[in-house]
Amino acid sequence: MIDVFLKWIAVKVKLHSVEASPPLVSERDIWWISFGQNIGSEINGKSSVYTRPGLILKKLARGFYLVAPTTTQIKEGSWYVPLILDNTEMKVCLHRVRTIDYRRLFTRLGQVDGNDFKKVKAQFHSLYK
Repeated sequence: MIDVFLKWIAVKVKLHSVEASPPLVSERDIWWISFGQNIGSEINGKSSVYTRPGLILKKLARGFYLVAPTTTQIKEGSWYVPLILDNTEMKVCLHRVRTIDYRRLFTRLGQVDGNDFKKVKAQFHSLYK
């Protein structure tokens, strides 16, 4: 397990040293986001750069966003909101919401339907009011 954390630290150092401008990002976008290697039941990224798709919930500042990771695994409960992107069913994991810097963004996958996004926001507000 220590090897995995050391690899993640090396990726994190590279991400931190990026000196590019923030990309154009909008609410409702789904991006590959480097969530990293986390602890315990926290959601991890996959691949060599520890990414997984995530939904941009809110642009907080230039290059700083509130995001929620997604999963294609079957999940039930009020913390999971279903949506479809390019014929792929996924769940937004509202219990894993976090803020990220733009340097964690890799590739834009697309944008969710406005009605799906309204469902996500409504469920988020009902859980965190």
